[in-house]
Amino acid sequence: MDSQTQLIPELQHWHSQGQYWSWQGHRWFYGEQGQGPALVLIHGFPSACWDWQYLLPTLNQRFRVVYLDMLGFGFSDKPVVAYDLCQQADAFEALCQQLGIEEAHLIAHDYGDSVAQELLARQNGGEAKVRWRSAALLNGGLFPDAHQPLLIQKLLASGIGPYIAPLIGEAAFRRSLNKIWGKQPPSETELTGLWQLMSVNQGQRALPYLIRYMHQRRVHQQRWFDALDQSQIPITLIDGVDDPISGHSLVNYFADHLPQHPIVRLNGVGHYPQLEAPERVLDALNQFWDTAVGAEVTE
Repeated sequence: MDSQTQLIPELQHWHSQGQYWSWQGHRWFYGEQGQGPALVLIHGFPSACWDWQYLLPTLNQRFRVVYLDMLGFGFSDKPVVAYDLCQQADAFEALCQQLGIEEAHLIAHDYGDSVAQELLARQNGGEAKVRWRSAALLNGGLFPDAHQPLLIQKLLASGIGPYIAPLIGEAAFRRSLNKIWGKQPPSETELTGLWQLMSVNQGQRALPYLIRYMHQRRVHQQRWFDALDQSQIPITLIDGVDDPISGHSLVNYFADHLPQHPIVRLNGVGHYPQLEAPERVLDALNQFWDTAVGAEVTE
């Protein structure tokens, strides 16, 4: 971690609860809490597993919860490399193996949705190293045709991305977050914390290389659609529909193309349901686990 960054107390506490794992020549920050069936949390872009902070005190009462800052995010290393969503999926499988986890449930958000889709595609093909029991997906680019990225995302993904990224300051970052939040704006702690998680370890440098995930989603479009369409495990979408990136457009596409999977629509909520409306997300998760997954996670 960059010692020059003075973290807010909330992040200092969060950092103290986790640890580092060395894999493929990099340091990855992760944590685990609770006991019971394993539950793996996969965060989004450009944030980190701190996104799950409000859900954890409830989730860890019934699960062994495992969360990871993916390469290029949060407190993990942020090299200037060609990032790959499939490598991020490899990391989750490797971490689960390291921790002795053979089967687990999934919750994913944003960028993490694509990682989850790759994990489910491997399961469908009989290639998974972990048996996934269920998947709950929050706002994200599950389908390229339903994804509506912000202008700054398009610029970062373009040829001028490496020149723009170092110029992104905290004020611009905050404006972008406010655009994608719902009726309840982000708190000062959330804005500062998310900025620090993105910028620590010179994180701006990695952004134009990370955001190439939008191209990877096109490349793997059919594989990752089939991952959801052909899956034999319970899957649900929990979506903040006021999100301009993956709100109504995602919900409508999901409902039309994957009618076998239930949807929970969170009105008044934007791109970060787990931060904006954690109690509503927990209610939706509990309903999903009660009705679709069974007694294993509801005892």
